[in-house]
Amino acid sequence: MTLRIEHFSELDSTNEEARRRASDGERGPLWLRADRQGAGRGRRGRAWVSEPGNLFITGLYVLDRSAGEAAKLSFAAALSVADLIEEAAPGLGPRLKWPNDVLVGGKKICGILLESGSAPGGGLWLAVGIGVNLAHHPDDAERPATSLAAHGVQLEPAHAGERLAHHFDTWLSRWQTSGFAPIRDAWLARAHGLGERCTARLETETVEGIFADLMPDGALRLDLADGTRRLISAGDVFFSGPVKG
Repeated sequence: MTLRIEHFSELDSTNEEARRRASDGERGPLWLRADRQGAGRGRRGRAWVSEPGNLFITGLYVLDRSAGEAAKLSFAAALSVADLIEEAAPGLGPRLKWPNDVLVGGKKICGILLESGSAPGGGLWLAVGIGVNLAHHPDDAERPATSLAAHGVQLEPAHAGERLAHHFDTWLSRWQTSGFAPIRDAWLARAHGLGERCTARLETETVEGIFADLMPDGALRLDLADGTRRLISAGDVFFSGPVKG
């Protein structure tokens, strides 16, 4: 199936355009790509720097699923970015950091933001927003970033968008036919920090433990020093390195 991709020189954000299209009755699949975003944003309302030459794209789908179930597709989005990178540069070895970061050389190379709502004609509209640092990356001491260009890889946004949409649609089909299990297995095979000590910053507390598993609902399982377990559904995770002994 050929996916529809619309290109814009500039938008406020591709996710906002997807929201408008969904409100107008668009049911997709439709991908919206912009050269520049005037008001790009990441998780928790963070601003997303939108330098021309990078990829800014959002897929719009209407699904017969709950918002909670559809949220698991953030892992499919991360896998799609990893597939794109491996296709363009087989030696880079992207790793996936919970909940939806893609790392190259331990540095963040993309941002993923899923948003959803009730579709006018029934079902749930889902906007799968993905920004990939192809040519540029921001300088951030707490969350170090990188780009494909920093690793000597040149990839045009138009081609990257087409391939990314294809990879995501493949994972979406697997999810629709086989559930979350194949996505979970593939994600764990590329997981950054599995078995390592990490700190999870939550809304009201900070928890430290070992990243032990990805649960079937997408939560991170944290094994604490006192022998108890915590399931983390939302938060920021920072790793301090392998466990010794």
